Amino acid sequence: MGLIQNSLISLGKYGSFQVNQILGRPFYKTFEILDKAPEIVDGNELRIIPAAELHADALITQSETPGSGEYGATPSGEYEDAMLTEMRTNKEIYDDPMNQKLTMAEIEALKQDEAGTAKELIAKIMESHSTLDQKGAFSLAKYTLKKNKKYLRRFCVLPLDVTTLTDWMMIERDFGKVMEIRNEVLGLIGCWANVHSAGWDPGDIQAGDLSSRYLVVDDTGGLIVAAMAERMGILHPPGDLQQPDSDIDDVLPSVEPVSDCQPPRRPHPEELHMSATYNTLTLIHSNSQPNLALLRYFSYDPNTPSPAHPLYTRLKTLSWLQLLSPSSDPVYHEPEVVPPEILSSWKSSKRSTHYRKRRRWARIKSVIDTTRAGDFDGLVISSFTNPTSILHHAVPLLRGGAQIVVYSPHIEPLTQLADFYSTARRTAFINTPVEDRRVPTEDFPVDPTLLLAPTLQTARARKWQVLPGRTHPLMMARGGAEGYVWVGTRVEPVEGKVEARGRAGKRRKVEKTVEVGGTAAVIGEDEIEGAKKTRQD
Repeated sequence: MGLIQNSLISLGKYGSFQVNQILGRPFYKTFEILDKAPEIVDGNELRIIPAAELHADALITQSETPGSGEYGATPSGEYEDAMLTEMRTNKEIYDDPMNQKLTMAEIEALKQDEAGTAKELIAKIMESHSTLDQKGAFSLAKYTLKKNKKYLRRFCVLPLDVTTLTDWMMIERDFGKVMEIRNEVLGLIGCWANVHSAGWDPGDIQAGDLSSRYLVVDDTGGLIVAAMAERMGILHPPGDLQQPDSDIDDVLPSVEPVSDCQPPRRPHPEELHMSATYNTLTLIHSNSQPNLALLRYFSYDPNTPSPAHPLYTRLKTLSWLQLLSPSSDPVYHEPEVVPPEILSSWKSSKRSTHYRKRRRWARIKSVIDTTRAGDFDGLVISSFTNPTSILHHAVPLLRGGAQIVVYSPHIEPLTQLADFYSTARRTAFINTPVEDRRVPTEDFPVDPTLLLAPTLQTARARKWQVLPGRTHPLMMARGGAEGYVWVGTRVEPVEGKVEARGRAGKRRKVEKTVEVGGTAAVIGEDEIEGAKKTRQD
């Protein structure tokens, strides 16, 4: 999201600061909020923490550990045996609030002390812990890290990408709104759907080449669209991640003049909306407006999109009504054509409204017609709707060899889908007489000859703590649905009866020597078989 200058960013209990103090700064820098009057210099409420200060504790520990070489070699020999014998556990330690001698009132008083710093506060809290000397090395490190996160007012500015947004949605927000989809599943979807960029130069796209036109059904609030757009290079604005400048002029150049005396007309920004012909995403939604709320984190507002954003021309949306029955949508019908002499007599506001309706109709009609024409390079579905009904209408819009990927948090809808495209269903459908083949029916809700190689899989990356003697999965990891992905390949079925005939090989001629009337003769195998048949007759 874009930051507004001179605005205030609040981090809750950690404090607040002005936006101007981080604008223009590089990513991955760690800042500390200074809310004490003696620490603030020239109005700067933030201080950049140097790397030496961030890793001071780790460097001191490494230097004090015998046997730790340049690459952090583990101790060996007698020192290793001593460490193993002196290794302490937390079996005898009980979590008791009385272990901390400082009360909450005393801690709050230390926090309000302007002369003290956060490091001094943490040092006093750890000194007042009665069982601190009984903790093991790893327990002590985790306890120190916990106190640093609680009292040190530090933060790190990271670039926002789909991976970071997905983790934030999983930890901080309602994970069910994005169908509990995880980063590993997003990567699996992008790989199997072959999502890639067709390039930015129209001259690079030749006849027959993949133009990266993808069909999407997304009920995750725009997370699937964002993940695919990031792979295609059209998610971030031009100034964010070194992307090419605005491609508006490349998509729709200046309109040719009516006469040689008139200069070329620059198209209106609304004429460029959803006008790209390659490297595009076409979203089919079931509501009056698509739900793309998560795209606002990438500086794209679906209600008032910016013409400078790549998604302005390359993200197309239409409803199921417009796809299946466009004549039922009143927006699809052409507005009344008004002669120029009548338009000139209207007020400017009325003429603007008329032109806006014409541009809206031309845009929607172009999106509907190009979508119904098909020839898409892939289909990605992540919806609460039954995927069988979606594939019945969407698969015919794909070109041969296109990949279909369907995500579901549960396995039941996808196992049913795998059965509908199984080899047994396909064989039964082919053996059915042509005049009796009807789709959809109870036995054939979809055409099983349009997809091959259906595959059902899952991917779940679980985090483990790997330490000597204490290797186990992280107990605080987020649960939720497993997440399954169904994959298929679009094919063009051959019309008529298919016959496969191999090339007949030469038959080896077998000869035998027989004695006839005292004379040896050589005869072939065919003659022998003929003689046997004559004898039987």
